[in-house]
Order: sequence, then structure tokens, then C-alpha cells
Amino acid sequence: MATKTKSKKRSKDEIIALYMDYVLEHESVPKSIYKFCKTNGIEEGEFYTYFGSLEGLQKGVWEQFYAKTENLIQENKEYGQFSNREKMLTFFYSFFELLTLNRSYVLFALKQDSRPLKNLEQLKGLRRHIKEFAKDLIEDGNSEKSLKITKHNPQLFSEGAWLQFLFILRFWVNDESAGFEKTDMAIEKSINTIFDVFDNTPLENIVDFGKFLYKETFA
Repeated sequence: MATKTKSKKRSKDEIIALYMDYVLEHESVPKSIYKFCKTNGIEEGEFYTYFGSLEGLQKGVWEQFYAKTENLIQENKEYGQFSNREKMLTFFYSFFELLTLNRSYVLFALKQDSRPLKNLEQLKGLRRHIKEFAKDLIEDGNSEKSLKITKHNPQLFSEGAWLQFLFILRFWVNDESAGFEKTDMAIEKSINTIFDVFDNTPLENIVDFGKFLYKETFA
């Protein structure tokens, strides 16, 4: 790519898009913020307006995926009438449809380091968002229940939702089915399972289930 000498004001989304294009074209992350900015005609100071480091930019990509998914599902006029289970299913379907549109970048990002756990560090911001999303669903459901014993633990459920996400993400990465139809099936089964578990299973079994998902995700 030819070096650009003139710069123009870039939005946060534009910088993210330029970064995604850069790593796919070069098949590597930029050597430095200076190199990335110079190549794309971005003032370094402008870059730091949105991100404190390249690692922060990498996290920002995933948080943008979340924000776009949230905006998309909120545009559905019927979404507000959905049950909590339907809202969770809608979120996961929409999120993985967006990942599929950006599959080349996502596969690069998740495999850029030989240490799987190192690659997951870029998901920290996304983890917070997904847990908050799941927590809000449970708290909304709890508000409709009069007996304390029938209410669910929002923190525990949100952690379970995050583990489910990691499980499905790994499944999607390895999915070779046409249109990733197997991933859609995995989403439906896993989300229905976690809701069934929380509705019908004792607390200690839920913890065991979470441990199982963690093992399956990182094994």
C-alpha cells in the first residue's frame, strides 16, 4: 500500500475499518502506531483520541461488533415484545451473522498468537458487554417474580452466558457447513439449554455446567 502524505479527520469507526483492512492486507498487525497512522494518513494525536494503544484498538473492534449488533436488534420493532430467551437468541444470531461478514478478520485476530488465551485478551470489553446484556435480561425477569426463591442469580447467569458465547465462538471458527447452518443450530441448542438449566436445575449443577463449558472451550 502506498504511503499517504495527507491526513484527514477520521472517525473511530473509520480507524477501526482501516486497521482491519491493514492486518488482512499485510497478514500481520502494524509494527507501531506510527507506522499504522502514517500508512493511512492519520494523525497520531487523532488515533489517541479514541485508543491508547494497538491493543486498545483490537479490543475496540470487538466492542464495535457488539454495538452494531445491539443497534441492529433494537431496530426490530418486535424485539421489545420478545421473551428473554428470544432476546438472547436474537442477539446471538445477529452477532454471529456480523462475525460471518467479517470472518477473515476474526479468524486472523483469534489466531494471531500461538497462545489461545493471549488471543482472548482482546475480548475483555466484549465480555463486559455480553455479561451486562445477560444480567439485564435476568434482572428484568426477576422483577416479575414475587418469590425470592424463584429468582435467578444475575451474576451467575451472566457468567454462564459468556461461557456459552466462547463455546459457540469456537464452534463457529471450526464450522465448515454451508451458510454456517451448524452454528445456527448450536446457538439454538446452547441458548435453550442454558435457559432450561436456570429454570429447572439446582445451583450446584449450574456451577458444574459452567465448569464443563469452560473445559470444552479451552481444551
